[in-house]
Amino acid sequence: MKIGFIGMGIMGSRMAANLLKKGHELVVYNRSKDKADPLIAQGAHWADSPAELAKQAPIIITMLSKPEAVAEVALLGKQAFLETAVENTLWIDCSTVNPSFSRLMAGEAGARKVRFLDAPVAGSKGPAEQAQLLFYVGGDKKDVEAAKPVLECMGKAVMHMGSHGMGSSMKMVNNVILGQAMVAFTEALAFGESLGLTKQTIFDTLASSPVTAPFIMFKRKKFEDRDFSVEFPLQWMHKDLHLAVDTAFETHAAMPAANVVKEIYALAMREGLGEKDFAAVYEVVSRKN
Repeated sequence: MKIGFIGMGIMGSRMAANLLKKGHELVVYNRSKDKADPLIAQGAHWADSPAELAKQAPIIITMLSKPEAVAEVALLGKQAFLETAVENTLWIDCSTVNPSFSRLMAGEAGARKVRFLDAPVAGSKGPAEQAQLLFYVGGDKKDVEAAKPVLECMGKAVMHMGSHGMGSSMKMVNNVILGQAMVAFTEALAFGESLGLTKQTIFDTLASSPVTAPFIMFKRKKFEDRDFSVEFPLQWMHKDLHLAVDTAFETHAAMPAANVVKEIYALAMREGLGEKDFAAVYEVVSRKN
């Protein structure tokens, strides 16, 4: 199957590579071509613009950093793909965006007779590389079924959450938990160290404890080595929490803790940690900066 893929970042490049491994013909576009060069070397075709990509592929996948980037390639840019997409094209947006934005894009796509799914992923660099992502999908059931074989090339589960925007809704919920759990753990870790406990003691004791989120243990070496090389960028966790609290404003949900945690990530970004892994928020709460 011929698939167009837009967005060659940490996640998108690895997701696209798995499509190639599964034998799909791939057309790729990225704002900076050099990030697509490794895939082109493996057999992917380059498109000079999103509009050119859409002319070639009946399925388009976008994996971009924020709503503004998605809107630019899909709708607002001079070479936006919705203006050239063939009727009945299936657009799968895997970007983490707010639900109201997903519904807006679904409407714009539908007006042009393009089918749309919001399908953000749970998982970071490692799961993307190993095709172990979870897809939270919003949209029409028949479109989800059509997309499922493609998504299964990149992930271990495809979960239909409901209508347009509900995939993005589930991703907001997921990342609110993820972002807050990381801050809670790093604060406790720094507190334990201030009491004279070592990182090794804290991790060994909490490894099998129900109070510790399982994903924290995957980050253990980062804390022990104080090496926060990126798997999921801290700046995108800040962005995701910002989108979540904005969405909560729309739905009249109270998010006092999420608002505070968002600002802790903002402080980390001010410290120059935005491009580090989001576990680097530890540097803000630790007394050993």
